[in-house]
Order: sequence, then structure tokens, then C-alpha cells
Amino acid sequence: MNRSAGMCELKFPKGIEGDYIETKDDLYFDVKGLLHPDDKKIAFIRFYPDPNGDRIKNGINYKKIYDLNQRYDFLRQNYPKYLYHSERMGLELQAVPNDKIKTINSPRDYFKAVSKKQALSRIEKSSLELCELFIEEGGVPKGAIGVTGSPMIGLNKQESDIDLVLYGTEVSLTFQEYFKEILTEGSFCREYNLQEYQTHYEWRAGGSGIPFDTFLACERRKRHQGMYKGFDFFIRYIKSPEDWGGQYHDYRYEDFGRIKLEAKIDDSTDSIFTPCSYKITVLRILDGSHLHSAINKVDILEVNSFRGRFCEHAVRGESVLVEGKLEKVTFKNEKEYYRILLNDQVLDKMIVK
Repeated sequence: MNRSAGMCELKFPKGIEGDYIETKDDLYFDVKGLLHPDDKKIAFIRFYPDPNGDRIKNGINYKKIYDLNQRYDFLRQNYPKYLYHSERMGLELQAVPNDKIKTINSPRDYFKAVSKKQALSRIEKSSLELCELFIEEGGVPKGAIGVTGSPMIGLNKQESDIDLVLYGTEVSLTFQEYFKEILTEGSFCREYNLQEYQTHYEWRAGGSGIPFDTFLACERRKRHQGMYKGFDFFIRYIKSPEDWGGQYHDYRYEDFGRIKLEAKIDDSTDSIFTPCSYKITVLRILDGSHLHSAINKVDILEVNSFRGRFCEHAVRGESVLVEGKLEKVTFKNEKEYYRILLNDQVLDKMIVK
């Protein structure tokens, strides 16, 4: 069935989640989040020139940095100008100042470029086919989909993944309704098999102590990943700008220390998006010994994360065990509440009970 919604040019600014920035130092950063300071873009180092790098672009060898701590160490030792302490976020961040930006690479622009190319690489051909499948069968408007990741900046390897971005709140929610139908047994576009889930377990939950069966129960119902013609693919869903909830300067976050608690999921609608969010009711605090001061559990309203591993992790009505950083959120110096931020690869957890 053809469910194509035709053309759609949603108005999204450049320099948001899914975009890549090339700096004047020939570094590549991937942009994090949707809200940014006026003078810089919050983004994390991804590729840097290195004579021993296994990726080549314009005659320059590049290396990719995966580990978050290694990214900070690399910048601290070589490019400290890309580090800054954010008073509003309450932590050290990586960011590209506006005057250091050479190019901002957009997934939607790259998709348009690939659509017009005559000679395509294998990953470009598969990426284009997958986008067209989602447009035809998933109700995605042509202007609301993009291809990100290393292929977008010409630094991919043979085994690189296909990373897609869907733009728009309603576009994303509508697509989710059709995604299960698109993932059919025996077709080119399918769900992971057990062996592939085991591989992802090592990558996403390795070292966390979470049992594989617990991991598998959550992963099997997620509608943002799969396999297409031998490529892993991942989908990032981005809300429409009118649903972003304000500007960067409207928010202030204060670190209150680590917390472990049990909660009920009241609303998981926003769990598909990046950043993901869950509305919760705290049932009981299991460990508050590391908090800077006493907290009333009724004031803890959300669980948030910028990490894809926590997207679609729990659904409304479920009880979860959550462990992460507790933050006090102040919006426009008026509204105050607390949230749990899940960011640490090993320490932070959300386990469905």
C-alpha cells in the first residue's frame, strides 16, 4: 500500500540533533540536542585527522572516537577551545563556537543529494531505498526524512550503519503506526534476530550488569531499528520546533547527585524522540544517600536521556527501576521540578520490572 504523504518542507534550523559540523580545524562533531547557546553549537567530537586513521577523505586520514570519556580527553589534550563549562546545564560540555564552524551538514540535504546522484555506493543505494520505502509505506513526507552518520560526511566504512532521521512530531508518531507492518519476516527490511540482539547487548548494555533477557524484552518492541540488506539501521525521531518547549536560555539545570528509585510510567509518548522523555510517578526512593539535600519524591516528574539506548525503553503503566543523575530544572525562573538524567553508559539504568 502506498501511504506516501508527498512533499513536506518543515522548518528546522541547522545545527540540531543529527547534523554534523565540520570545523576550520578539519574536525567533525556530531550535534547533540535541539536547543543551543547563541554563540555555539553543543556538539561532540567524532572524527579527527590522524596519519594512522582508517578512513580517508580528500587525501586525509581520519580516526573515529567512540567512547565519551575519550572524546573529552582528546579535546582536553589537543583542542581545549571546544570545551566549556555550561552554567545552565551544570556540567562541562563539548561545543563548536560559531566562528569555528566551516560547514554544517544536514541529513535532509544529504538525502536530497543522494537522490540526484547517478553513481551510488552500496550504502548510499541501500540508504536511498530504505528512505523511499519509508516514504511509500510509512506515510513519511519526502522533506521529512534524512540520512546522517559517517556516510553523510564521506567518512564511512564498508560495515557502517544506516542512520536515518525523521523530522516532525506527527510525522514520527504516524510512522510508528506503520513500522511493524514494514518489518516483515523474510523481506529486505526486518527485525533483528537473536544473534544480532546479542551483539547489540554487548554494545549497548555491556558492563552495566543488566541481564540479557531483561535487555531483550525491551529491545524487541522498539520501533527505531532493524536490518536492511545486511546493514543495521537506526532511526532518530525529532520533534517539530513548536514542540521543543522553549529556548536554551529558558532552562537551568542543577545537579543534585545520583539517585536510585522505583517509578510508574505515566506517559511514554515522548520516549521515541531524541532527547527522549518519560513522565513518571515515583513509588519509592531506593537510594538517596548521594543526594546533596533531601528531595520530596512527588517533585520528581521526568526521566530524560539523549542516549538512543533509552528510547522506547518503557511504556505507560509499567513500573521501572531507574538509576541516574537527579537534576533540578528551572524554566524561565518560574517553574521548578526535578528530573532524572540518564547519560552514563555503565552506571545509568532503566529496568522494566
